[in-house]
Amino acid sequence: MNTTSTLSPENTVTAPLRVALIVGSNRHGRFGPVVADWLLGRLRDREDLIPEVVDVAEVDLPTTFAPAPEARAALAEVTPKLARADAFVVLTPEYNHSFPAGLKNLIDWHYTEWRAKPVALVSYGGLAGGLRAAEHLRQVFAELHAVTIRDTVSFHNAGASFDDDGRLKDPSGPDAAAKVMLDQLVWWGTALREAKERRPYDGA
Repeated sequence: MNTTSTLSPENTVTAPLRVALIVGSNRHGRFGPVVADWLLGRLRDREDLIPEVVDVAEVDLPTTFAPAPEARAALAEVTPKLARADAFVVLTPEYNHSFPAGLKNLIDWHYTEWRAKPVALVSYGGLAGGLRAAEHLRQVFAELHAVTIRDTVSFHNAGASFDDDGRLKDPSGPDAAAKVMLDQLVWWGTALREAKERRPYDGA
C-alpha cells in the first residue's frame, strides 16, 4: 500500500507577505500618522502580513536627477525597504484633487521596486475622502507595472472620525473595509510572488 501523503494547496504553508506601509504626506501638522497608526494595527493583526513603515517625512529624497551624496544615502536607506516588499499599502491625503508631491517623488525615484507587485490604497481628506488622489495613483502605478487593489479604505472628514487619542469613534466600517482590502492584497501578493518564482517578470 502506498503510504506517501500529498499536501493539497489548502494545506500548504505559505510564508507571510512583506508589506511596506507608505505614509505619503510630509506636511507640517499632517494627520497621516493618526490614520497610519490605525492602519498599522490592522496589518499587525494578521499572520499573513509582515509590515514595515516607509514614511515620506523621514526620507530626505532629492528633487533633481543628480542627487548629492546625502540624497544618495537617503535612497540607500529607503530603496531596500521597497525592493524587499512583496506588496504595498499607500496612505495618501488629497491635496488639490491629487496626491502629495513628496509621495510622487518617492515613487518616481524607483522603478523595478514596484514592478509586478500589488498596491492597496488608503486615502483620507474632507468630503471626497481622498478618493481623487487614490484614482490618480492608480494611473501612476499602472505605468510602473504594479497592480492596484480594487477595494480601498477612505476616510471622509477624517479629523472627525478619530477621537483626541487617535482612536476611531466607530471602527466597524473602516475595520470591515480594511479586511476586504487586505484579503485582496494577500491574494494578489501571494499569486504574483509565486508567478515570479516560476517565471521572472519581464514587462517591456
